[in-house]
Amino acid sequence: MKNNALKIVSPEEAVALVKSNDTLFFQGAAMTPNVLIDAVCNRYEELKNIEIVQIHTHGNAKYMEAPYNKAFRLKSCFVGGNVRKGINTLIGDYIPIFLSEIHWLFRRGIMPLDVAFIQVSPPDVHGYCSLGASVDITLPAIQTAKVVIAQVNPKVPRTHGDGIIHVNQIDCAIETDEFIHSSIVGNPTDVEAIIGREIANLVEDGATLQMGIGNIPNAVLHNLTNHKRLGIHTEMFSDGILPLVEKGIITGEDKEVKTGKIVTCFAMGTQKLYDFIDDNPIVHFKEAGYTNDTAIIRKNPKVTAINSAIEIDLTGQVCADSIGAYQYSGVGGQMDFIRGASLSQNGKPIIAMPSQTNKGISKITPFLQPGASVTTTRAHVHYVVTEYGVVNLFGKGLEERAKALISIAHPNHREFLQKEAFDRFNR
Repeated sequence: MKNNALKIVSPEEAVALVKSNDTLFFQGAAMTPNVLIDAVCNRYEELKNIEIVQIHTHGNAKYMEAPYNKAFRLKSCFVGGNVRKGINTLIGDYIPIFLSEIHWLFRRGIMPLDVAFIQVSPPDVHGYCSLGASVDITLPAIQTAKVVIAQVNPKVPRTHGDGIIHVNQIDCAIETDEFIHSSIVGNPTDVEAIIGREIANLVEDGATLQMGIGNIPNAVLHNLTNHKRLGIHTEMFSDGILPLVEKGIITGEDKEVKTGKIVTCFAMGTQKLYDFIDDNPIVHFKEAGYTNDTAIIRKNPKVTAINSAIEIDLTGQVCADSIGAYQYSGVGGQMDFIRGASLSQNGKPIIAMPSQTNKGISKITPFLQPGASVTTTRAHVHYVVTEYGVVNLFGKGLEERAKALISIAHPNHREFLQKEAFDRFNR
């Protein structure tokens, strides 16, 4: 018979289970267990050589700061703002990897986990807790970690799907009562609003959408109020979809995979979003190895994947995770969904970005910056959208691609780009 009671201890007792030379996993996004993280950081003088594995966390990352970083080193599969400086100054390191494949690091023993820190809802009468708004790589992490330590919080939404774990899977727990991390997106700029309208014109009725958090995704969603039968299969979503659900525009009725369900592996937004996903059977949380599996994504019709870029060169190579050699974010799920959308029946993989930076630097460039990573190859890129229009690079040669991209570049940079293209293709 299962024991339905958690072993509740103090934060100090809980983190005492962490030993020198351990590999330590942190659940991330809205569910970051900061009380546990801060407690283990306070042991920096007695611990040595702790390796931390995560995607991205919210709150203060004390483990990247002096003096705590004497004991901890981060190996991150994504780079968020709270660890970006450390990743680029050798306090930590970045692992380039598709979000869809991170779970294999744990399950195949490539990166064995000793301890996992998670945050969960209190157990129900049957002893089951919810991983809340972040199932992503957390589920495979706790399935393979030797020790699981939980931060139990009544403000964690109980979500439907695969993020349900029994108290028997938790070695010990601490109790907290605080709001999980929230994120508020500002109003789109005039440029972002134009891009949103351009993308919305590409979205067909019955499409299955993938989009993230930010002003451009919100601008797209704002322009979908006349659409019908839209579905969601994504790695994450935020508040922007809520009005479309309320208006009956997002129904998921045309989806092949989990018809009628909003499928995701994590959510990040305001408390209104967390209230929406709490005990809501239309929202189905899965691990990232499922949501981002190209073979699953492609089964849905008209998959429309909307992703961003830091820069695109004249042949269509996309850099979305570094600024030159400076690691800014990560590969994430961009390639998973760009490929999945391109293989979907009538799917549309879209890269969207303003034509230039806030400093007036063109984001369409002759060549990527030295040291820049290629997040999405030119062979995978189809639609590119700026405020100056939409081009489809699929099937176009290198010179044709350059002409197409120049046509949606900022007018201030077109003459320079035309000269660079001429020099490149007329040698």
